[in-house]
Amino acid sequence: MIGPVGRLLERWFPESSGELTIGGVAATALAERYGTPLFVYDQGIIEAKWRMLRDALPPTFSIFYSMKANPNRTVIGCLLEKGCGVEVASGGEFLHALDSGCPADRILFAGPGKSPAELDLALSRGIREIHIESVVEARRIDRIAQERGIRARVAVRVNPAGEAEGGAMRMGGRSAPFGVDEETLDGTVDEILALDGLELSGIHLFTGTQILDADVLITQYRKALDIARRVAGRLKHPLRTVDFGGGLGIPYFSHEADLDIGKLRELVAELMESIRGDHVFAETEFIVEPGRYLVGESGVYLARITDIKVSRGKKFLILDGGMNHHLAASGNLGQTIKRNYPIAIVNRLDSGAEEAVDIVGPLCTPLDTLGRAVTLPAAEIGDIVGVFQSGAYGRSASPLGFLSHPAPPEVWVRSGQHSLIREREALVGEHSREVFEAQTGR
Repeated sequence: MIGPVGRLLERWFPESSGELTIGGVAATALAERYGTPLFVYDQGIIEAKWRMLRDALPPTFSIFYSMKANPNRTVIGCLLEKGCGVEVASGGEFLHALDSGCPADRILFAGPGKSPAELDLALSRGIREIHIESVVEARRIDRIAQERGIRARVAVRVNPAGEAEGGAMRMGGRSAPFGVDEETLDGTVDEILALDGLELSGIHLFTGTQILDADVLITQYRKALDIARRVAGRLKHPLRTVDFGGGLGIPYFSHEADLDIGKLRELVAELMESIRGDHVFAETEFIVEPGRYLVGESGVYLARITDIKVSRGKKFLILDGGMNHHLAASGNLGQTIKRNYPIAIVNRLDSGAEEAVDIVGPLCTPLDTLGRAVTLPAAEIGDIVGVFQSGAYGRSASPLGFLSHPAPPEVWVRSGQHSLIREREALVGEHSREVFEAQTGR
């Protein structure tokens, strides 16, 4: 098999032959054991991606997992064991990180629109650092900190000028709700320094996601260092943290290639060498906040074909799950033009591609299309379709409640062993068991 699926099989699922094998376990066995639809995550892939990134970064860099990518407790726990901290973007994520075993002093809190209650919660638990997105937020944190008799450690998130932008979804370099515009940064820093309840310790730069070009990342990192020098000059002392943000991508589509992690290693080393001896960074902790890079490739979404039909010459494979479980794969989570994730019939990997089909879910909307004009082997009802690259922004980023289908379970696989790490959840109250049995036959 060639193309994106073939490359993924060769790299991450080498035991597969005629059937997809995930972490030593046949995909059909998982589908039979846990029912479909379901998400499966391979611990070995997450650990491999962690090692690749950790080896690419100097010891002065810390990695904080952006848990919005996949907030499952087992996923978080795996990365905590490797030495990760956690980046959160809500009070709910903060509590979830704590419940997953992450100490508060290893949590960063970013994101616009933090409520007073969320800020008070984070400060009451001793959070490591809050990233300020506006002067209003700075004053809000100051008031809470002074009421609690503490000094809140904060960094200022900067929305840089356009030369630092990049990525599939740009979050800076233009008008944005994220951070403080670079043009107004000096005044904002002065206002923060005038607030007695705040300890300004660093900056945070995050301008885009899904970046596959190491040169783009280094351009952003270099810009962050320039801004850091500027802020340090107003502080009159070195910065404790420079947060380069996340944005490291993975290839989803046929025209995309892997981020060259070897090149990134070389470029980061050169960048760090260029600031050797600079007192501004003498004791600085450099931070990156990857999410999908660490977990995205570990996940496969498995759904069963329940019907096959032809309408005006076009063949449709209808699955028991769709965009309600995997909004990103449907193209409705940021894609301007619908492109297909890597998709295969996982129990027919040794069959040749024969026909172009549309792969759709069970929802009453034309938006529920996981694959359009996908060339696959001839399928039969009961076959299992797998959507690869599904470890990030899958279940938790989807409209699970739409049409009240049960929310899919999550399964953890490692070296031939598998376990349920999130149960299937019916969303219709007292009739949940009845609905589950009616929809799944289990």
